[in-house]
Amino acid sequence: MKHNRRFNVLRAVSLFFYGILIIGCSNSSNIAPLADYEIVEKWAEMTLYITQYTPANTPTYASRCVGYIGLTMYESVVPGYSEYNSLVGQLNGLDKLPIANPNEKYNWQLSFNAGQAAILRNIYNQTSDENKVKIDSLEKLIFEDISSSIEDKKLIDRSVAFGRSVANSIFEWSKKDGGHRGYLKNFDKTLVFPERPGGWKPPLYAQSFSHYPLHPHWGENRTFLKVDSEIETPYMIPYDTAKTSPYYKQYLAVYEKEKLLTQAEKECAIWWGDDPDVTFTPPGHSFYIATQVIKDKKPDLIHCAETYAHVGLAVADAFINCWKWKYHFFSERPNYYITEHIDERWESFWPDPPFPAFPSGHAIQAAAAAKVLMNLYGENFTFTDRSHEGRERDEIRSADFKPRSFTTFWAVAEETANSRFYGGIHTPQDNNVGLEEGARIAENINHLKWKK
Repeated sequence: MKHNRRFNVLRAVSLFFYGILIIGCSNSSNIAPLADYEIVEKWAEMTLYITQYTPANTPTYASRCVGYIGLTMYESVVPGYSEYNSLVGQLNGLDKLPIANPNEKYNWQLSFNAGQAAILRNIYNQTSDENKVKIDSLEKLIFEDISSSIEDKKLIDRSVAFGRSVANSIFEWSKKDGGHRGYLKNFDKTLVFPERPGGWKPPLYAQSFSHYPLHPHWGENRTFLKVDSEIETPYMIPYDTAKTSPYYKQYLAVYEKEKLLTQAEKECAIWWGDDPDVTFTPPGHSFYIATQVIKDKKPDLIHCAETYAHVGLAVADAFINCWKWKYHFFSERPNYYITEHIDERWESFWPDPPFPAFPSGHAIQAAAAAKVLMNLYGENFTFTDRSHEGRERDEIRSADFKPRSFTTFWAVAEETANSRFYGGIHTPQDNNVGLEEGARIAENINHLKWKK
């Protein structure tokens, strides 16, 4: 799918005006310095921009990136808050990180700023030189805004050095997780497909031209939480062609739904598609929702960082588990089963993504993000998702990109899952198991010892 020109321009213009805003803040003593949440928000927006406009990005790789970016946010500031614990010793193989000198003072905004610039440069090292300049510029502009009112140069240097050292240490740790530079190995052309009834086959109606499935070894990556790697494989209804069988009924439900799609359901399906060639991917969408929370709640620095650490870790581990199970079952999409056993002329509303079906990646990561946000902010949260506002109408599917409004975090997860059912690319089972397992992963994140 091609980039939407207007959508791209709006993103670029937004960043341009942000640069002007910061320059104004830096050069005028009459304007208050940026608040904690504003600094965090701008880095989150930069993360989404880099995620969207970096070549060869995928939902799997993006999930890994937001995990390390969120962790860096947290670890670059946590020494400044005595009631909070570092996650060193709690995460899978994270045995040490740089330690702040308890006898010295730090500016944690400067540490945060330096840490985010460093981790973004490192974790998205394949991004364009133009994007790297954007990262450098944002770091400089925020640095000037904060440091202009600080006379102690040693404090400034110490704070910046600490943030960078944390980011660099986390990046070095990331290299051993199995997903380092995963964009170089999106498709394994040596992969031998399991020959069995109900097995995945390269889609005829697809988002990608690849005849090989995306990141077949992603499920072997190190999870952030060891306990997440020990979750039992979920149950999947066994393959069956009998019309009375539970398996057949799963695909019949998809087939019948496609014939009755309402306009609202079509709009839902395209909104949550989050094609990585056009958008910031499904993990980016969860990161975007976390940013809406920050904009609304305006929390202090540690609560902002804690929010993104929760969401990043949850989404990253959700994708690793999801991909482990996808390639364990190597299950087919509705486009194959339905055309073989129900209606040979049938075609899904949304094109197939290039990987096996069970369970739904959209559902599992959305559920994981929703449950950690509920833990931090409560179940109820009223907001409007405007992430795709401004995109031109999808003429192929006769649907517009209309903002979505919600009153709970879980409603976001459920609609995300339902959108894949409306799109005809997931069965109810794919989505239900995804929601259940995402919630399970989130509980593990919530049970970390975040506070003393």
